[in-house]
Amino acid sequence: MKARAIAVLGTGSDVGKSIIAAGLCRLLVRAGMRVAPFKAQNMSNNSYVTRDGKEIGRAQALQAQACRLDPHTDMNPILLKPESDRRAQIVVQGTVWGKSDAREYWATTTVLAERVKDSYERLVQEFDVIVIEGAGSAAEMNLRDRDLANWAMVDHADARVVLVADIDRGGVFAQVVGTLDLITVEERARVIGVIVNKFRGDRTLFDDGIRFLETRTGLPVLGVVPMLQDLSIDQEDSVAVERARQMPFDPTHINIAVVLLRRMSNFTDFKHVALEEDVRLRYVERPEDFAGADVVIIPGSKNTLEDLCALRQAGFQEIVHRHVGSGGELIGICGGFQMLGRRFSDPEAVESGGEAEGFGLLDVSTVMMPIKTTSLIEAQPLHILEGGLLPIQGYYIHMGVTYRGNDGPCFRVSCSRDYSDPTRGSLTEVLLDGAVNGTGLVWGTYIHGVFDQPGFRRAWLNRIRRRKGWEILDLDVSESVSRRLDGELDRWADHVATHLDLQPLFRWAGYGNAVPDARMQ
Repeated sequence: MKARAIAVLGTGSDVGKSIIAAGLCRLLVRAGMRVAPFKAQNMSNNSYVTRDGKEIGRAQALQAQACRLDPHTDMNPILLKPESDRRAQIVVQGTVWGKSDAREYWATTTVLAERVKDSYERLVQEFDVIVIEGAGSAAEMNLRDRDLANWAMVDHADARVVLVADIDRGGVFAQVVGTLDLITVEERARVIGVIVNKFRGDRTLFDDGIRFLETRTGLPVLGVVPMLQDLSIDQEDSVAVERARQMPFDPTHINIAVVLLRRMSNFTDFKHVALEEDVRLRYVERPEDFAGADVVIIPGSKNTLEDLCALRQAGFQEIVHRHVGSGGELIGICGGFQMLGRRFSDPEAVESGGEAEGFGLLDVSTVMMPIKTTSLIEAQPLHILEGGLLPIQGYYIHMGVTYRGNDGPCFRVSCSRDYSDPTRGSLTEVLLDGAVNGTGLVWGTYIHGVFDQPGFRRAWLNRIRRRKGWEILDLDVSESVSRRLDGELDRWADHVATHLDLQPLFRWAGYGNAVPDARMQ
């Protein structure tokens, strides 16, 4: 029997489609079904590398985790990675397809639609239920004839739809009623019900709102999901960043400033660090926001040259030099690592083209190349050894070759790739990654997820504590952070199950009339 499909569409962007879909994935898996996530087209600079060295959106990697699966490119066949307001790199089924401005891209969607359908049909052969996430609004009227992620996919999959609205931003009635009024009669017939997401306060105060929506639309409100303030799973970029921007520095903690780049990529590199009990991490946009920082981190960028020039124009070069001169630690990850070097050039216009002097704090130079490096990696630190054997598991997603001068490397890395073609087998390459200056306090790396493992994370934080004259903390402090994150998907699924009527969804998925116990299985 062909897999049933449930589509999670939204009244707009950032209404919570991704994590609602992740919660449904975990609940369906708990019920004993074989479930896979799917998003035809995602636009994000936060991505993840699959086991075979390909690239998908981070949200679909999270949803695969919710399904207890390894992420696969068929779960997100098209990923758009913005390089500017008008141009994006296009990743198709895990590899770079090209780059395009918006008008050129929309002219190619007929070709790409076939690739999307190919990926979806492969999933259908393996799973009982596909949870489809839409993109943006379900009623993007100017793009209807070129849409890949919403109704075109719903029709192809013969899916039933839940419509998610965000009450936190206001205007929830207009969101829901307006969206349903703009879609066709046939599309509306596919909608099972409405989910009101991100509610704050006394839920009973919205009882009249539920009655209005149900009377006005003729559709059931499946539930009102309260905001879960301390939820620590990968959400939309704006949610995590906005939360961290509000974090005040405190002299009794390790204060970490992450530079908020306009084209920042992979903000999830810092999710584990931000949850450590002795850390205050915040994103900074202005030089004056650095005051009190023990560590400054420049993250990855989808347009390194433009972000580098913007930082220099805003006065960041003087600030980071002053920070280093006063004994502060400075770290660059991926594009941030490239910025810390002496020179950065993009002769083939892989991103924006051109060249510029870097901040000159590491003896490295980078030349952009059109070949993208994507690989899962394992690494051993060479510059932070306080904790003994500190294995790191992370991934590479970068374009460019960095040449190291007199500075030493930071990590010994093993890159592994398991090929889908069995005749090619697997490849493991050992190399040296990153650079660290003579003080050990300015360093950079290409490794995303460098802070994810508790051993290295705690050794690094304890090194900072020693510099501040504080006692070191036990490894279990950091291990508890990792344990907490491991359980967050089940906690979120429990929360969703508590506040939604799941019976229509489970009945459509083929579970029957009974809704399974929401408790963890």
